[in-house]
Amino acid sequence: MRKPLSLLTTGLAAGALLLTGAGYASAGADSDAAATSAAVTAEPYKVLVVGKTLGFRHSHIDDTTNAVIQLGQEHGFTVDVWDPPIGRSPGQPALSMATTPFTSTEALSQYATIMFASPVDGTNSQNPASPRTLDDAELAAFQGYIHQGGGFVGLHAATDEMHAVPWFSRLTGGSARFRNHPAQQTATMVVESPNHPSTTMLPKQWVRFDEWYNFTANPRADVHVLLTLDESTYNPGNGAMGADHPIAWCHNFEGGRSWYEGAGHVDASYTDPLFLDHLLGGIEWTAGVVEGGGNCVTFPEVEKITADLGEGGNRNAKLSRDVAAYLASAEAAAEAGDHAGAAHILKQAKGKAHGLQDDTIVTKLADLQEWQGGLVGW
Repeated sequence: MRKPLSLLTTGLAAGALLLTGAGYASAGADSDAAATSAAVTAEPYKVLVVGKTLGFRHSHIDDTTNAVIQLGQEHGFTVDVWDPPIGRSPGQPALSMATTPFTSTEALSQYATIMFASPVDGTNSQNPASPRTLDDAELAAFQGYIHQGGGFVGLHAATDEMHAVPWFSRLTGGSARFRNHPAQQTATMVVESPNHPSTTMLPKQWVRFDEWYNFTANPRADVHVLLTLDESTYNPGNGAMGADHPIAWCHNFEGGRSWYEGAGHVDASYTDPLFLDHLLGGIEWTAGVVEGGGNCVTFPEVEKITADLGEGGNRNAKLSRDVAAYLASAEAAAEAGDHAGAAHILKQAKGKAHGLQDDTIVTKLADLQEWQGGLVGW
């Protein structure tokens, strides 16, 4: 049985989110059956939407904010908004908090997850002196929040801000930054991880009209890819990424959870029930109130944990080497498309890992097994 999520319960101030349920689905942990998301019974929680814009203002920010407020009313969370009028950006003064909520890690701990809804800041020049969405003190508060288990949801242009802050680039995913985009057009997104709480509702090939980003780097080595773009279905223009073009992904990052969706530029996204269900899955997963599909665990993430556990004496070193060997074999099988084989090897690795007497490595291996098992036949 999977342990209850501890996300957002460690180090949070009084009045923060309380997770009260302990029942999680274990289907898929010891079989090849695809796992489904399991909701935790939770007290109402809070989400912060950041729309503060110093550069180009995306028109969808207002639509996103209203849609998330409506989702909260329907699904048990409340929403604070930080989107003050700045320069040419009108912001949302009727909804916005009067002052920055990024005053301290403790202040941010009231939020189960924080959404950056395309707040472009014009830092593409990489000049560290340029004004950015979060100043040094605000960034430090946000880093502390993530380190204590906070959630991050990045929408569309969340990869087009704080370009000179490497940590934020890693948080959004694998240092993939917005490079450019072609004209808005219809394209096909391909679901790569079908059993995550944010993808279970999606068709295998999801055809949408949107503004499709090309990124400065492919994030795959550092993240769990949820969706890719099929560049043969549209004109990607200058900066095309080729056969492997991730567009949505997630990962566990420095104690927190990060989820990013590169689509969502067009205002119509926020009245599209399918897109909203997808977005809700990202909100709920980063908030720690649902889990499933392998919880965005990656092979490198587990390999690092395994290596760290090998420092506890000869026995631990041998067990760690054995688990690492299983992991390498499972990763090779996964890359070859043998997901059933990968899931079987990961089951063996999990059995060996019990000897390390560390719940984290066992849970992470179970997540990898669940992810690979859910891909059998996909």
